[in-house]
Amino acid sequence: MAGKVTAQGTGILLVTANVGSLFEDPENLQKTWLREFYQTVHLYKPHFVAVHCQEVGGKNYEESMSHVDSFIKELLSSDAMKEYTRARVYLDENFKSQEHFTALGSCYFLHDSLKNIHQFDFKAKKYKKVTGKEIYSDTLESTPMLEKEKFPQEYFPECKWSRKGFIRTRWALTDCAFDLVNIHLFHDASNLVAWEKSPSVYSGTRQKALGYVMDRITDQRFEKVPYFVFGDFNFRLDSKQVVESLCSSATMQTVRAADTNEVHKLIFREVDNDRKVVLQLEKKLFSYINQDVFRENNGTLLLEYDRELSVFKDRLNELEISFPPSYPYSEDSSQGKQYMNTRCPAWCDRILMSSSAKDLILKPENEDKTVIYDNIGPNVCMGDHKPVFLSFRIAAGAVMSWEALPKVREDFARSRPVRTGQREREKRGERRNHDPN
Repeated sequence: MAGKVTAQGTGILLVTANVGSLFEDPENLQKTWLREFYQTVHLYKPHFVAVHCQEVGGKNYEESMSHVDSFIKELLSSDAMKEYTRARVYLDENFKSQEHFTALGSCYFLHDSLKNIHQFDFKAKKYKKVTGKEIYSDTLESTPMLEKEKFPQEYFPECKWSRKGFIRTRWALTDCAFDLVNIHLFHDASNLVAWEKSPSVYSGTRQKALGYVMDRITDQRFEKVPYFVFGDFNFRLDSKQVVESLCSSATMQTVRAADTNEVHKLIFREVDNDRKVVLQLEKKLFSYINQDVFRENNGTLLLEYDRELSVFKDRLNELEISFPPSYPYSEDSSQGKQYMNTRCPAWCDRILMSSSAKDLILKPENEDKTVIYDNIGPNVCMGDHKPVFLSFRIAAGAVMSWEALPKVREDFARSRPVRTGQREREKRGERRNHDPN
């Protein structure tokens, strides 16, 4: 599938996917999702695939555990991924621990032709060679090959119990090292609250949490390396300004609850044209008269209201967005392009990177477009989120030479050869590892 690593560099595919819907309707949605994912892998032929999942198990996590296991088993054993002979899967399945549970899943697949790939052990502070297929679940807190944190409850006091946090892994391949951070930030609890002021109170909450992650992954505990942060950031458009734009010639009617006198609904009507309703806004309703505005030209006319990342412009980079808002799509398997009338469509799912990570990406030469930032399954139902991917190549010597990574070289030299029998066992199937130590 993926050719040998050449002078063109090492092919990388990063994918972020909020997969909560897949476990609500596994019969219909999982098959479609997997088919579209496999097609993406086949098209770009990467050597290294990283899939960051959020809401693993869906809302009814306790009932959906078996669906998670079958989903992961399919990914690891499918014919489409047979040339990816090494894998690491980290699933936060410990839903009984409110203190730690994030429902994040980070899956990494390594092509057979990819040599000399190492993963960082955060406890031993050294790189270890990656062999075989392993799944880690339950108590990821004790797994030294990653860092995982759930955001403190005071970060999002409106929510009694959230599953928001991040997982960080570090990799060294060919001649560079980088961090991959799976992240899930807080959502907008109420459309009415989000509309009240610009920027919304929710964007401030997300800003605080993302700032925490940025400080954490760039602190002094470990050597600084380029990083990619990708997940469900829950970034929303500036609701107040979007509504003002969409309803510029409309009048607003406020409907209050009879018992509390709190605002229950906002109705925007055209001044003439029989006072046709343009937009209805409730806590969990965003019903606009014409969804095409979010799809025409991939919704890029609304990108001017996508401002939450601007606070981090000195720390995080993003390639140009040329795909429609990734959320909230209909979960009806026959409505692949339709948005739900629950929230204002927004680019929640993103792949961001440090300046040094951006420099790692091999620049396209002439007409050869080797860097692609897009969504998966644009015409079919993938759940309420469309997965977003970044395909690129890391050029040989793009940023750091092998000589600039003495720690990696030292650990590489110490890597013990795997016994033949052990290698054969690993080729036959993955090891499920609940005790990584």
